[in-house]
Amino acid sequence: MLGIDPRAARAAWTVLLLALVVAAAYAIRSILAVFMVAVFFAYLLMPLVDAVGHYTPKRVSGTLALAIVYLLLVGFIVALAFTLGSRIADEANSLAVRLPDLLRNREWIDKIPLPYWLEPARTRMVQWLQQEIDSGGKDIIPFVRTFGGQLITGARYILYIILVPILAFFFLKDGRNIRHNVIDSLDETNQLVAEEILDDINRLLGQYIRALVLLSVCSFIGNSVFLAATGAPYAILLAGISALGEFLPVVGPASGAAIVLAVTGLSGYTHLVAFILFWIVFRMFQDYVVNPYVMGKGVELNPLLVLFGVLAGEQIGGVAGMFFSVPVLATLRVVFVRLQRARARDIVAPKVRA
Repeated sequence: MLGIDPRAARAAWTVLLLALVVAAAYAIRSILAVFMVAVFFAYLLMPLVDAVGHYTPKRVSGTLALAIVYLLLVGFIVALAFTLGSRIADEANSLAVRLPDLLRNREWIDKIPLPYWLEPARTRMVQWLQQEIDSGGKDIIPFVRTFGGQLITGARYILYIILVPILAFFFLKDGRNIRHNVIDSLDETNQLVAEEILDDINRLLGQYIRALVLLSVCSFIGNSVFLAATGAPYAILLAGISALGEFLPVVGPASGAAIVLAVTGLSGYTHLVAFILFWIVFRMFQDYVVNPYVMGKGVELNPLLVLFGVLAGEQIGGVAGMFFSVPVLATLRVVFVRLQRARARDIVAPKVRA
């Protein structure tokens, strides 16, 4: 009677609901990030939980097997803190004490080894470096400052650090029941599609988080061995920073390398060119050998799309947004592909019956 098309009204109402959901998610993005980290942590522990459950007697409950895994994890973290953790803390304290003097010392700039074809430009490069240091390096990889600053300020969220393993415990304990309840709440037509989507997402996230951890471990081992062998200062600390950079697609490894070059260069390290060559070769090994092998086909995304996601994620959620950009894009891709296949099945099925 009022001239309102019911279909247009339903479409507008759907758009409004989606906009409200997106706005609510943005408002509570910090809490959502904690839950997503807990989910990733659960996926990281899932193979170990399954292995413990497989080798323990059947009378041992799944909750007890999960508790055993958590006890092993606590023991591993304590051992790691007393070994590598103490050394990293010592190197970080030493660097913090020496950093003001290192920044005032400009002799290292003149000692930077350059290829012969760059020697004529050494004077201009030295002047540019001095200007950048005096101005705080505002034009040298802005992501380095963002990455480091947010990591430091994030240290105050001790409550979140405690919540992550607790939430992961409940995800591991009740995850299958939650999945079954979600699927059972749907009608029969959509249950198959939901099962396929959840299976793909489950496999994708498991591969992704375990691949990140393996890439981080490889980065730590490779950088620590090279830096220690070439006499670089703060080798373990810088290798740890490079390892953390693996969790941020594209910009993380580059930021880690920039920090290594800056700190070692200020400290008088004489193998900067060798480190650059090592880093290029190591990135090729990581990106074209290790990464495709451990990541699997489920996380295949166009590099331009990954870069866009990382930059957009940084604007939305800072470091956390950069970290979650790839799994979110990969999950959306899985949902889109599965819905397209389901639609194709629905189109073909009537023709077959006919």
